Amino acid sequence: MKVTIGHLYPDLFNLYGDSGNVQCLKQRLVWRDMEAEVCPLCAGDEIDFGKLDILVWGGGSDKGQALAVDYLRQIRQDFKDYVEDGGVVLAICGAFQLLGKYYQAGEDRIEGLDILDIHTERCDERLVGNVVLESPLFGTPVVGFENHAGRTVIGDCTPLGKVLYGRGNTGDGGYEGVVYKNVIGSYLHGPLLPKNPEVCDWLLERALRRRYGEDVELKELSDEAELRANRNMAERLGVGKKGR
Repeated sequence: MKVTIGHLYPDLFNLYGDSGNVQCLKQRLVWRDMEAEVCPLCAGDEIDFGKLDILVWGGGSDKGQALAVDYLRQIRQDFKDYVEDGGVVLAICGAFQLLGKYYQAGEDRIEGLDILDIHTERCDERLVGNVVLESPLFGTPVVGFENHAGRTVIGDCTPLGKVLYGRGNTGDGGYEGVVYKNVIGSYLHGPLLPKNPEVCDWLLERALRRRYGEDVELKELSDEAELRANRNMAERLGVGKKGR
């Protein structure tokens, strides 16, 4: 089996090692003797969403987001159709913001894809530091690092998880990220996936089942090193583990 991973706008969105998420997805497929193809999709490239199994979109600065607006306008409907058809997406920080209606950056409003009923407004205070989440989707905590001035209001959308340590979407320490169909949006850098193998496999499993059928199951990996890194961060921040 083969999984095609699209890396959206790596020339504009690649802060804090977010490209490591692409490497993690690929490596966990290779360890399972599956084929992985990574397709960089740079600004202005024509995108065939029908060929993609997973779309990874990293964090970007306000400038990068503003530069991407015209390109996003060209792919908006195809992107939305991909999501509604169960396409798998991981969107981090600036990309997470642009899944919504808009990002208000001072006097400038950056139009989003309007795929999710969320919006973001920039504040003077940046939210910077480690984060630990408890998510009903996973048996282990979700850990990462946030660095954002945006406050993202997700309304009735489902959050990725409850904040156990850190600030989250709006800075009040309530909830972080968003989940919609097979889409995960999050402020968590790190990159996110290497220390959160359950999140990575959640994306992979959904991509494989969408392409090859619901009976596809991922071969279990030991994940000893990954889970140790996850556990060490949670324990260092004084957050007890959930589940195993």
